[in-house]
Amino acid sequence: MHHRELRHLGLVLAAIVVMPLAAAAQTKSLPSRENDQGQVMVTVTPLALSNTADPWRFDVQINTHVAPITQDLAAVSVLNDGKGHKEKASAWQGDPPGGHHRHGVLIFKPITPLPESVTLTIRQVGAVPVRTFAWKLSNP
Repeated sequence: MHHRELRHLGLVLAAIVVMPLAAAAQTKSLPSRENDQGQVMVTVTPLALSNTADPWRFDVQINTHVAPITQDLAAVSVLNDGKGHKEKASAWQGDPPGGHHRHGVLIFKPITPLPESVTLTIRQVGAVPVRTFAWKLSNP
């Protein structure tokens, strides 16, 4: 191989190595958030929030010993980018309404472009009007 061909091959290999690392940085693990009001503990963990993830998914666990959790969680959940863009949940994949313990995944259409932060709002769970869970996604 000639010097020019080797140099081109080196650039191609460098691009292959760097691109997966950049994608991994965008899908960094985000922490769980908890809300413990009205004798109901709601824990939310983002599973997939990036500019390449479709759909966006949040693991949700609800635990109480007071009254059954009967809400349609997709119907009472909204994702907000803080700049006026809101997405209603498109689906709930998990335990059906009822019972004192529910676990599942809330599904959302991705917000594009990738916002600096998102806030998930869940309404009327355990007689609490609004529960909010916020995450910073990128640097300003």
